[in-house]
Amino acid sequence: MKYMFRFVGKAVVAVILVLSVVAQAGPHSHPLDEDGALALLERTLKHDGVYTHRISLDCVGYGTEETTDAYFQFVLRENHNAKCDGDPETSPVIDRYRVYRQSDKIEWLGRIEDKW
Repeated sequence: MKYMFRFVGKAVVAVILVLSVVAQAGPHSHPLDEDGALALLERTLKHDGVYTHRISLDCVGYGTEETTDAYFQFVLRENHNAKCDGDPETSPVIDRYRVYRQSDKIEWLGRIEDKW
């Protein structure tokens, strides 16, 4: 019985150590690539309902405006087609976002203040 408690105790310590390493690795261990950054942005916008009362995300297109070692900058534009109203010759900018590679942080460009 004494050996069983030691074994269980060592197993618990091992699990804690493994979980600690995994938690520390987090988003910093594998920087986002462009596809991952865009997927994170899309998931976040859907989850947070950012455009729920403004425009359907089916009527939004994404474009990469800038790529640096630190972040990807995306522009969201209105899609104008048969499904989405508007002049098909235009695609107005809705918003701009930066998604940081290491931290998964997302910043929005405030158009009035022109600040991230």
